[in-house]
Amino acid sequence: MKRLLSYLAMALFALGVTAALGAGEVKITADTFVVNETDREAIFEGNVVVVRPGLTVWADKVVVDYGEGGVENIKTFVATGRVRLKTEDQDATGDRATFNPDTQVLRLLGNVTVVNSAGTLNGPELQINLADNTTVFSGGKSGRVTGVFQTQ
Repeated sequence: MKRLLSYLAMALFALGVTAALGAGEVKITADTFVVNETDREAIFEGNVVVVRPGLTVWADKVVVDYGEGGVENIKTFVATGRVRLKTEDQDATGDRATFNPDTQVLRLLGNVTVVNSAGTLNGPELQINLADNTTVFSGGKSGRVTGVFQTQ
């Protein structure tokens, strides 16, 4: 039981790994939670909802890969299946979201839509670099970026 709690803590840490995403309590709900020590991954599956101050994430599945160091060695965070990221200012959806703590890069891939008060952007890929505060919305190999903006 103690080991399971440490893996749960590790998964929660992965979801709150950067101050840029805000600090505070993280609550995760899912239909199932599985820890695979051989593959070093924690899997939340089925109606996954991650709630933290300023950010809510919905997905069909969330996988946290970690190294030998456990909580101190998160490799990646991957959300798949009807992914939705909602902040106070915007709502983004896509097929897959990945976060790499080493590079501080968050990517939203596949049928990406971002809606905020300024308008709506659509495209195949959105990449946010939290380290240098840059965002790139790209058409990639499978399309173009389109936008509809509201004028003031």
